[in-house]
Amino acid sequence: MLQKAIAKINSSGGNRGELFASLYIIGCANGVTARITESIQSKGLLDAAIEMFGVSIIVWAACFVGVSLILDDRKGEVQKADLVLSAPLLLLIALPVGAASWLALTILSLYVLIFGQPGDSLRRGAIVLLAVTVPMLWSRLIFNLFARFVLEIDATLVAWMLGTHRTGNLVEFADHSGSLAIFPACSSLANVSLALLCWVTVSQFARHKWSSRDIFWCLLACFSVVAVNVLRISLMGVNASFYTMLHGSISESLLSIVMLGLVLSISLAGVRHDTVLRT
Repeated sequence: MLQKAIAKINSSGGNRGELFASLYIIGCANGVTARITESIQSKGLLDAAIEMFGVSIIVWAACFVGVSLILDDRKGEVQKADLVLSAPLLLLIALPVGAASWLALTILSLYVLIFGQPGDSLRRGAIVLLAVTVPMLWSRLIFNLFARFVLEIDATLVAWMLGTHRTGNLVEFADHSGSLAIFPACSSLANVSLALLCWVTVSQFARHKWSSRDIFWCLLACFSVVAVNVLRISLMGVNASFYTMLHGSISESLLSIVMLGLVLSISLAGVRHDTVLRT
């Protein structure tokens, strides 16, 4: 029966790209919906909308680019293993838990990378969508395991900038009027994962060939968002008035725009040689 289903799909013009794209679209939609619901419940509709429902524009763009690259592959025929894998992945995606969808897409991406042809659009799309799962799932899990350590790194950098004392994730205000608490939402880790996602998305879209120089561009993108985040928190730590002014949905949205401009500019600079060669 499975062989008949495969033959019917292939004879009707279906291909691996369309099958995998369908799984990716359903998985991304379910995973993003869970994040949107969580954002609305915790912050309210207005604040959630201002903050793009807790989903970075980099994630939205990466999902679009990744699925588009998957759909560009029109050569490969559907294999038996593809359908065998698709069934449990659909069940995993169907669970009312956003993390389950991102786990399913991680498994699917690894499958495509292992059995795909090097350099084809199917494989490049899988790389982008695998990178999407990092800020949407894996960086959160890593943070939960090492939350204290990660927050103390941010607190140490902020305390150094302000020249004040630190106790755990608490940093004394520059005017010594109180202390600033650095919470998980202010951590630089999520921004680092988004910077890496931006680099991967731009490089795969540009058909960039990896080299040792990419390490420099990736690190530069990561350091830039960490620097901006630490600078913002440091300004909040000047005194209570600065904290009130800079701690809100609007300031966080402006911060996201600045970070987006930085990582996008750095990513484009890293692949500019490829663009020149193709023009």
